[in-house]
Amino acid sequence: MSPHSSVVQRLTGLQWREQRPVVLVGMGHGATHWLIGTFYLLLPFIARELELSYTQAGLLVSAVHISAFSTNLFSGLLVDVTGRRVPILVVSLCIGSLSLGGFGLTNGVWGLLPLVVLIGMTNNLWHPAAISYLSRRFPEQRGYALSIHALGANCGDALAPLAIGAALIWLSWPQAAMAAAIPTLVVALILFAALPRTTSHADASTQKKDSHEGMSMAAYWRGLASLVRDRAVLSLCLVAALRTMAQAGLLAFLPLYLTNDLGAGPLMLGLALAAMQSAGVIASPIAGTWSDRVGRRPIVLAGLSASTVVIAGLVAIGHTGTFIAGIAVLGFVLFAVRPVIHSWMMDLTPPNLAGSATALMFGSQALLATIAPIAGGMIADKWGLPAVFYFLAGGLLAANLALVLLPLGPKANITP
Repeated sequence: MSPHSSVVQRLTGLQWREQRPVVLVGMGHGATHWLIGTFYLLLPFIARELELSYTQAGLLVSAVHISAFSTNLFSGLLVDVTGRRVPILVVSLCIGSLSLGGFGLTNGVWGLLPLVVLIGMTNNLWHPAAISYLSRRFPEQRGYALSIHALGANCGDALAPLAIGAALIWLSWPQAAMAAAIPTLVVALILFAALPRTTSHADASTQKKDSHEGMSMAAYWRGLASLVRDRAVLSLCLVAALRTMAQAGLLAFLPLYLTNDLGAGPLMLGLALAAMQSAGVIASPIAGTWSDRVGRRPIVLAGLSASTVVIAGLVAIGHTGTFIAGIAVLGFVLFAVRPVIHSWMMDLTPPNLAGSATALMFGSQALLATIAPIAGGMIADKWGLPAVFYFLAGGLLAANLALVLLPLGPKANITP
């Protein structure tokens, strides 16, 4: 074993050659967020050229969240019953890529709407297959593996605005959409060719036997009924949903607060959002790997508590540069929690129901993520934008309380 490989294994618990599935799935997750990030960046140009009203533009955004929520109704079942996780990952990326490419071939909001629905489906078709795949393949390094998965999301969110924004200098928005579809399609082909089908460490001779890891419908429904009666699982879904509600609210109202209340220009606005995502890139692997050693609960509790304090304190900052530094700190503690919550859910869940548990968790997240911008907008109209930050901090405080009452499970507190 080389010294380099020895260091990697000591830090992550995996040898260098075992990192390939982790990196590939993380790259695929980045591709799903690349699609969503591209859509959000193109939306102002789409609205301007197609002369969409704010209501029509809002309809396209709502379609993403609604379709993501609806996809959770069947994605977990599809993953757990068929056991075909890698093909589902590849198909989800292909659907999203072809849908984004289709932006350049349609006219009007009603032509775009079904394509946007498919892009929303891509993300939540991906999650049950990806998280259950990594969880089953790396049960002892679950926190680390899912932290790299989360790191991919932050990278996709950070790279899409920079790359597509630059592309729009030379390309029209339909051309930029078609160009942006290509990298995701390439990633899908790489996963199809290089990602091991089995979720065990079996050698190639047993891969065919292990690649089908499904279950009967009767067994699935019995397991699902047990899952939805589990208080720990439901409590963790609530914690995850409240955290995601805060994240969705921040992404919606941070740009408005920076522009309208602090007078930040486009450059400072871009710097602020990039700082938040970049901090998440750093935080995810640190928190995920650490949670494999000390347990999930301490990391989640510390991250949510710090996020609550930082969000509530942001509105007291009147200097733009200091505010951006505060956003970076917020991104570090808020995004650090995400992979640890996902790992904790997998700790609580039987391996053959991991896809459905993921779908249940992401369905809860999508529901509150849909509500947050609407509730925040009503609060901002009545009391101003600073009140929105207190609302989001209150949601995280509730998540802290739910976390304290959450029953201990495997790796929840201290790992032996």
